[in-house]
Amino acid sequence: MSAARRCRPPRALAGLFVWRLRNTGVRQIPYRFVHLYHIANDRLITFQYFNFLKRMYVTQYNKDLSQRAKPMSDSVVSPFHELQQLDQEKKVVRKISPVSPVHQSWSETSSRNELREIKSAAETEDSVIPVGAKSKEDRQWKEMKLRLDDLPGILARLSKIKLTALVVSTASAGFAMAPVPFELTCFLLASLGTGLASCAANSINQFFEVPFDSNMNRTKNRPLVRGQISPLLAVCFAASCGVPGIALLTLGVNPLTGALGAFNIFLYTCCYTPLKRMSIANTWVGAVVGAIPPIMGWTAATGSLDAGALLLGGILYSWQFPHFNALSWGLREDYSRGGYCMMSVTHPGLCRRVALRHCLALIGLSTVAPVLDITTWTFPIISLPINLYISYLGFRFYRDADRSSSRKLFFCSLWHLPMLLLVMFTCKKSLLEKEDKGLFLQTSEELGVKPSSFRRRSVSEMASSVSEK
Repeated sequence: MSAARRCRPPRALAGLFVWRLRNTGVRQIPYRFVHLYHIANDRLITFQYFNFLKRMYVTQYNKDLSQRAKPMSDSVVSPFHELQQLDQEKKVVRKISPVSPVHQSWSETSSRNELREIKSAAETEDSVIPVGAKSKEDRQWKEMKLRLDDLPGILARLSKIKLTALVVSTASAGFAMAPVPFELTCFLLASLGTGLASCAANSINQFFEVPFDSNMNRTKNRPLVRGQISPLLAVCFAASCGVPGIALLTLGVNPLTGALGAFNIFLYTCCYTPLKRMSIANTWVGAVVGAIPPIMGWTAATGSLDAGALLLGGILYSWQFPHFNALSWGLREDYSRGGYCMMSVTHPGLCRRVALRHCLALIGLSTVAPVLDITTWTFPIISLPINLYISYLGFRFYRDADRSSSRKLFFCSLWHLPMLLLVMFTCKKSLLEKEDKGLFLQTSEELGVKPSSFRRRSVSEMASSVSEK
């Protein structure tokens, strides 16, 4: 209340204000009023101004109470000065004052907590790494030391050992489906040569894609990206796998199989790998790469390129589209971050349509197998349920276009291919049936009888006609 009374103008000023109003005109009343108000405020000592004078008096006679501005520390501090400061802080010894026995029961829990905090603080001080030294170590290049114990695992990841196992298994299926007697030595040489060629192609592929794999979560832990192996060693490993592999296929099996292996390495490394960043046609080229191994298995057994080899290649060709398109659908962000041109990224509708078309194509290819005299007619009947199921999942993927449907289609493709090849092998026509059929056809040609009418004749009539001739 006293402060409010001090802030009011005195009565003398109020009388002066009334006198001035009488002498001035009505038009000048607002301007004069504002002017006199400013003069009155300048001449009066307000409560705030009084407090200001009081603070000035106190700070002049008691200089310890005055606020002193501390200069700001430089943002860039020399590492030597920072190390000295940390050493001084480490040398500080904290003394714990003893607790009197009278108050020990009262502050027993609090003293224990203080001791724990002091111990933890001392441990953190001992484990402090100087900032300058740490940043200096980060800026320096570190030499990666390759241990011999880790080398097999690194080379297995460099050669994509799981994908190589899938390639060898499809080549083995082609060898087993060939209409010739089984030869173990030729089978082992063909499998080993195909595996070495696959390891070489995968290693060269990773060598070319190091700067792009580092941007993808799926491939950022590959050996060349992490620096676990040098590029020179990777190229040497690819050469040491590719040259013996092609030599085994050419010299140990037959030249046709060796030529197919060399062509597949060229197609994978020089065509498919650069096309991944240029056009969506890389998916079709990659499907051709995956379709060649069963053809290699067939040619390794027979030495010729027959219709059965092309049928097996067609099954592998169509199977890869639902398999890879479903896989790439869940990795669209990764592929776009890595700069790869995939159907799932640039043409999502086409990606789903192509997957559904080739799921349905598997039903037609399974029906062609008995027509080409590779399997019996039980194969398309037994394989129809699994082909219909993968076609249903392909339709779900085409309709829903979400991660759930793509994952179901992908995992179904993992067991669909081995199941289909196993059913195909069990329904394979035996060699005796084919020999008997060939003998019957040859005999009918010699006798000049049509095969349809020849089937109606009995075995005794056939024997008698042959003896007469």
